[in-house]
Amino acid sequence: MRLHICAIGRIRKGPERALIDDYILRFDRTGRALSLGPCLEHEVDDRKATTAREQGRLLDRALPASACVIALDERGEMMDSRDFARFLASQRDCGTSDLAFVIGGADGLDPPLRDRADKLLSFGPMVWPHMLARVMLCEQIYRAATILAGSPYHRD
Repeated sequence: MRLHICAIGRIRKGPERALIDDYILRFDRTGRALSLGPCLEHEVDDRKATTAREQGRLLDRALPASACVIALDERGEMMDSRDFARFLASQRDCGTSDLAFVIGGADGLDPPLRDRADKLLSFGPMVWPHMLARVMLCEQIYRAATILAGSPYHRD
């Protein structure tokens, strides 16, 4: 199952980019044996879209046609890491070929795009900058793969 991170904004060189690249590389290595991966990033340039509606249209175009869409939204379901790992495994096991995570810009997701999502996922009631939300998502995707692989990375 391919994973896609479709996000507003381009993350340039720096600590966030280094963390994202590291977690995606780790996931791709760990997930391969689990039929998970690769994890692909689709960055939408926020200079080309300044409103949530315009950003929503560009994000919608970045989504694979038949993907199961997971929108990151503060109103979404909160999961612990083990539940998230079980969710990824269940999507893989039911034949999902593309799972796309959508991260909006500073004004959040366009409501029609959010409503179209198959699932809303929240990192808690706090609002996170979209660059940090992307880092946290990448880490949780990697952590999920290590949980499914039985690796000691995740500790209860």
